[in-house]
Amino acid sequence: MNYNNTVEQGKTAAIVSYFTIIGTVIAIFMNSEHKNSFASFHIRQTLGLFLTFFALGYLVGYLNSWAATSAFYLFFFVLWVFGFLGAVQGEMKVVPLIGQYFQKWFKNI
Repeated sequence: MNYNNTVEQGKTAAIVSYFTIIGTVIAIFMNSEHKNSFASFHIRQTLGLFLTFFALGYLVGYLNSWAATSAFYLFFFVLWVFGFLGAVQGEMKVVPLIGQYFQKWFKNI
């Protein structure tokens, strides 16, 4: 199977994975029977983004600073957009700063 077929077959699951944590779980099930490397790549990225967002967001919420909270939300929104556009365009680019870790940590997905 060539790269273009892999992208086209996994694109739907990759895009679905970016729509909330529920979308990520749905994409994991969509990709479970016939593993697609493109979909798996983006599922790992989104799972990492959402889990990191929830873990750090809990801590940032206690800072009680609108500047820190706003910067946090903006930072993760930019990362989300970067990953989502990559999925839509059929590219496998890791999310800046932290995406490479998600590929290692969730390699079994």
